[in-house]
Amino acid sequence: MFWENMWVIGHLVIVAVCMTLIHRIKGEPGDEANPDKPHFWLVNVIQFFFGGLISVFLVFYFRSADLSISWPFILILALVFWANESLKRRFVRLNFQISLFFLSVFLCAIYIVPVFIHQIGAWVFILSGIISLAITIPFLRILSWASGAEFQKNKNKITFWISAIFAVMNIFYFTNIIPPIPLSLKDSGIFYSLTKDSNGNYTASYEDSDWKGYLTFSPGIYLASGDTVYAYSAVFSPTSLNTTIVHLWQYYDEYAKSWVDETRVELPVIGGRDKGFRTYSAISGLTSGNWRVNVETLRGQVIGRLRFTVIFGKSPQAPKIKILD
Repeated sequence: MFWENMWVIGHLVIVAVCMTLIHRIKGEPGDEANPDKPHFWLVNVIQFFFGGLISVFLVFYFRSADLSISWPFILILALVFWANESLKRRFVRLNFQISLFFLSVFLCAIYIVPVFIHQIGAWVFILSGIISLAITIPFLRILSWASGAEFQKNKNKITFWISAIFAVMNIFYFTNIIPPIPLSLKDSGIFYSLTKDSNGNYTASYEDSDWKGYLTFSPGIYLASGDTVYAYSAVFSPTSLNTTIVHLWQYYDEYAKSWVDETRVELPVIGGRDKGFRTYSAISGLTSGNWRVNVETLRGQVIGRLRFTVIFGKSPQAPKIKILD
């Protein structure tokens, strides 16, 4: 949303101004702990607004992530959040400030650029990185003017940390560890049947595991030979960001100890629906054992994953019916 994006950009601007003032107003070691000194208030403001930014990024990226794949990236964001809360004295150090600033700009660009140009993909990510550098490099010139000799003293460290962050972000993206933000899986499920009425409402029947379903990694569904299974997904995409997702059906080969592709179905997603654009795929003739459906982008970034176990036989209970919003 426009105002949410402006909220994030406003935080970045406030952080940049405070960073400049900290190094322009000369102080003494320990001033950051003295309420009578401007450095005390500037450091606290920076910490507060960095905390707001990182917490937003953590929530945004977590909502788009499948933790079994994106956990290294989410863990790094959590550690950055911890560092912001715990390492207050580090905020007087120029290279620490700049590292957090560049990471924040990059994380912001990754999801704002697709919103503005209404596309996602590798070239959009590369463009986001270029824009991040284009914002950070001129800002470094301002900090060089503000801090003088301190900037020159830390120049090599600053270059190293910016290069390291840029490299890690690109490695994470092209190995599909970074979630496919701004897409997110709002709802999903594996169903026995799925129908759509004239009003656009979906009705589904499913195996109800009650509270046991929350304790089961791969809930069971009961089938007869030749039965059809439906994979449903409601994927959120920003307004005017229309794209294509993939339902990749896979089964676990017990002999090879690996997941094997069964069917790949491409499905359209039209942006703008708050609860996600609803669509589904279906296949028949599943074998018994562990299955999963990866909800992915065209380049393989996993938006979400539906896991289930096929059991041949009659269910001990009648299927439940529900309406999908």
